Amino acid sequence: MRLAKICRVFILLSVLFLVPSVVTAHAETVQLAKKFAEYEQFIMIDKSTNKLYYYEEGKLVKSFPVATGAKPSYTPEGLFTIHEKVKNRPYYKEKIKGGDPKNPLGDRWLGLEVTINGKTSYAYGIHGNNNEKSIGKYVSAGCIRMHNKDVHWLYDRIKTSTPVNIVKKAA
Repeated sequence: MRLAKICRVFILLSVLFLVPSVVTAHAETVQLAKKFAEYEQFIMIDKSTNKLYYYEEGKLVKSFPVATGAKPSYTPEGLFTIHEKVKNRPYYKEKIKGGDPKNPLGDRWLGLEVTINGKTSYAYGIHGNNNEKSIGKYVSAGCIRMHNKDVHWLYDRIKTSTPVNIVKKAA
């Protein structure tokens, strides 16, 4: 009986110490395809895991949890670019001023130029939010939501014209 208890404790401790290192190792091995590694900056968003990966010169710098479209079709897939950077962008749909705590866009907006079937839209963006609990979920109307502190970090580094690849990999 005592040996069984010791074995259970050993297994539990092994899981506690080994699982985080496996998860960390996985995060560090997210490789960027060679055709994208030549860019100075690159963002990849995986809708299947709701993760945003930020690369510099082909090397993963940081990853972030995000929220994406409530339905798979809401957040478009493809290769797009950062079109603009805006602080305190108004939420035009409901006429909420930029900087207002009720603004669902938070206080940083990285606008995307999205072209699908020959039509270009500037309605999609990577932005903060006013509902931190939504991050990691499928809840948006198509934009990519981030924790406010995370979008601040990204906003301060990212340049306009940076490519953004939005994909849905098998989970």
